[in-house]
Parts: sequence; structure tokens; C-alpha cells
Amino acid sequence: MKTSRKVLLGMIVLILAGIYYYVALPAINIHSSDVWFFALFLLAVLAVAYAVRKRLGRTELKQSRVMKIFGILILIIGVVYLAGTLLSSPIINAKKYQSLLKVEEREFTKDIEEVSFDKIPLLDKDSAEILGDRKMGSMVDMVSQFEADNIYSQINYQDRPVRVSPLKYASPIKWLTNQSEGIPAYIMIDMTNQNTELVKLEEGIKYSTSEYFNRNIYRHLRFAHPTYIYGELSFEIDDEGVPYWIAPVKKFNIGLFGGETVGKVVLCNAITGETTTYDVEDAPQWIDRAYSADLLVELFNYYGTLKHGFFNSILGQRDCLRATEGYNYLALDDDVWMYTGVTSVNGDQSNVGFVLANQRTMETRYYEVEGATEAAAMASAEGQVQNLKYTATFPMLLNVADEPTYFIALKDDAGLVKKYALVNIQKYQIVAVGDSVNECEESYRNLLVKNGITKEEEDTRQEKSISGKITKIAQGVVDGNSHYYIMLDSSDQIFDVSVVDHIDIIRYEEGQTITMEYKEDTPANTVTAIR
Repeated sequence: MKTSRKVLLGMIVLILAGIYYYVALPAINIHSSDVWFFALFLLAVLAVAYAVRKRLGRTELKQSRVMKIFGILILIIGVVYLAGTLLSSPIINAKKYQSLLKVEEREFTKDIEEVSFDKIPLLDKDSAEILGDRKMGSMVDMVSQFEADNIYSQINYQDRPVRVSPLKYASPIKWLTNQSEGIPAYIMIDMTNQNTELVKLEEGIKYSTSEYFNRNIYRHLRFAHPTYIYGELSFEIDDEGVPYWIAPVKKFNIGLFGGETVGKVVLCNAITGETTTYDVEDAPQWIDRAYSADLLVELFNYYGTLKHGFFNSILGQRDCLRATEGYNYLALDDDVWMYTGVTSVNGDQSNVGFVLANQRTMETRYYEVEGATEAAAMASAEGQVQNLKYTATFPMLLNVADEPTYFIALKDDAGLVKKYALVNIQKYQIVAVGDSVNECEESYRNLLVKNGITKEEEDTRQEKSISGKITKIAQGVVDGNSHYYIMLDSSDQIFDVSVVDHIDIIRYEEGQTITMEYKEDTPANTVTAIR
């Protein structure tokens, strides 16, 4: 009877420990806080099981040698954990924390080239979610069974910034009826033109965050590598559009729990579940995120605040810098870089520079550019449309006419982008707003010229002359001004005549001969004189 009772209690302990491990998924690694809590939980369960089996009363509990041993073991684990936490902290290891991130000072105009506005992302994650939900709403064959997940990882795909997110089961019942085939598609949103595509797969995604039991991606990765301590997962696609889960493996460089970076990267095929592990420096080029933006910001804050020790970062705060609140992403050299501003720890309304950090390699660049914080620029942009009550998205850093410039989308109450703004970082009173990106850019460049920051580009085009009979003449309006567009029998080109500058053009009709001076341009040559 006693033997069967022991067996029963042992089975209960094993079942409880197994349930805890299956649900909590602690890494079997001394650097994981979870494994220490698991050990404490296991000891507590064993102590309770022993007390129940022996039917120990309050007095007997105090006198029991075995219970004292359990208590000592729990105390030892607790003390070791607390000591490990303290010895791993910046309080003792400020210099080591400060040197975790290597920061290179660079020059803005040399590193950040002017990019075409048709290659920059115009949407943030919230807007992407709205577009994704709209796309799902139009897919009548799927909307009842699946919904868009809210992951929307930003990556570079075929040299364009896109956000990708898998679908997820709409409910446990929908999982039960569809899990054999898996999730049939993922959403891809082109961030430059807002084109939203539901990419259907020949074989469904079998491993995702919405799966249950062993196909849940977190559980699958844990059982594949029980000792790995994973960071934040991201969903990406390779150059062929195959979906993968990217799981960074944490590396602790200081003591038991301190100095977190990334040591390895696990790639998990979302369809087959096959995993491949790479050292972070050997990860495939198409991977865009091994380091999360939050981790990179944390590392930079260590770098900026701990130059003169921990207590200086709290008390004197001499030479202490920190990242501003919030971040965005910038595509450079086929990689995704995290951008954030840098300000003093005193929290004033100006930046002293900004940081770009590569999310794949951890390469970090600092640019010393004084100017407005992102929050100040957002307020400045919102002030231009205060009557419309639009809200600004977190800025994106651009080079416009060799001027560091914030690019900001302005959204209405429904979360839809209605206007765009460009704000000069160093002179944030210079703000241009437009209904389109091109209109906004043109207005901003004009403001730069007007304020003496840049010079108007010299027109070096050679003036040419042409004569011929008018074969076609049409009138149009550009920026509120009337223009005549002319074609001649002597040329297949179109000629643009401004009525404001050349009023005599109204006297001409088809069939008449005309002589004009012009400069070559697109889509129509600009007429400078009529003879």
C-alpha cells in the first residue's frame, strides 16, 4: 500500500512538472531565469508531496529533517539566483555593458544618399494592419476561417520595403477543422505603393503562433533546441517567397543573466518545420532581423549612459546620452536598419544626433546632427493640419537636398494616411505638407530655397529653335495656370507654352506656322519664346 502511494505521488509530481514544462517552455540553461523558477517550482512540489505522504502536521513540518533540506535547497537556489542577478547587473559591470555595442561615428551626407520617394515606406505597422484586415475582408473564401495575424515584420524583398504577416486561425474550432491543411497564405504589403497581396501557398503553413500543441512555433522551437534561450521571433520570407520563422538565440556576455546580445539564429521553415542554426555572423543575407529594435535601443542606451560608470548615469549624468522614445526603419544596402534619435538624459526638446543600427549584424553608426526630436517634429507637422486633427506617425529619416529631414505620414481618426509632411531636422519650423509625396517634396525643396538653405538649381539646358505647322493644340491647367500643348509637323515632340509668360499663343490655331525657342524637358519641352 505504501509502495503504491509512493508511486502515485511520484507520478503526480512528474505530471505536474511535465505540465509546467509543456506550458512554460523554460530553456534548460543556467542563463535562463525560467529554469531557476522551474527548479524552485519542482522543489516546492516535491516538498508538498513529501509532506502529504508523511501526513506532517505543523509541528512535524518544523521538526522534519527532510523538509529542512528542501528549505535549504530552495534558499540556496534563491540566493544563487539573486547573487547572479546582482553580479550580472550594470551596477557592478558598467564598463562591460558600455562596451557591448561598438558605435562608429559617420557623416550623414556621405552615408545616407538621396533616395527616390517611390522606394521609401509610406506606412507604419498600424496602417499595414488596417490594409491587411481590408484584404482579408475581401477574401470571401478565407475570411470565415482565417484572419490576419498582427506580426507584420518589415523586411526588404526584391529590393523593396514590404511588411509580411501570416494568417492565423479565426478560432479554436476553425483550427480543428483546418489544421490538417495548415494556413494557406500570408499577407504581403508593399510599403511604397500600399499594394496588398494575399500570397497563396501550394502547401499550407503548419507551424505558427496560432497552432496548438507541438506545432505551436514556440513549442516546436523549444523541443528542437531545449537549451536555446530565444529572443523575439520574426516572420520573414526568403528570396523565393518561402515563409520562415527567424528565432534569434540570446547570448549572455556578463555573468549569469547580463549583457544580452545574439549568438545564433535559428531558421524554421514555417511549412515543414525544418530548422537550421547559424552563427549570427553567418546568417543568410536575406534575413533582415536577428536583433530586435528594442534590443538595439537597449544596447545603445548602455553605450550612451554608462561612459563614466553606473552611478554617474543616475546622479551626475555627465556626458550621458540616450535614445529618444520610439524608432523607425530605414532600408540601406539590402538590409533593414533601425533608426532612432539621440538626446541628453535631461530630456530636452532637441536631439544631438541619431543612430542607425543594422538588425542583422548589429553594426551601429552615430551621426552628430543637432535638431528637433521626433516628438517635436511630429507636433510641428500636426500643427500644419491642426484644423483636420490628423495625427503624425513616427518619423523616418531621409536625405533631401543633403539636408537631414523627417518624413512623416499624417493619418485621420480611422488610421488612414491622408497627407505627408517633410520637416527639416535642424530648422524644424520649415515644414512642408502635401496630399501626395511628390507634392510634399516639391513644396519642401521650394522652402529650402526660399529660406536660403539650398540654392535653386541652375538651368544648364541649351536653348533650341524650331519652326513648323501646328498639327495639334490643346489647353490644360497646371497649378492654376493655363498652358497650351502644341505638336508640329516638323517634330514628334510636345511643346509646353505657358499662357502667363506667352499670351500671344492664344492667337494660334491648327494649320498655322509658328517659330519657337525651347528647352528640352519631359514629358513636354518648355517653350521660352515665340517668334
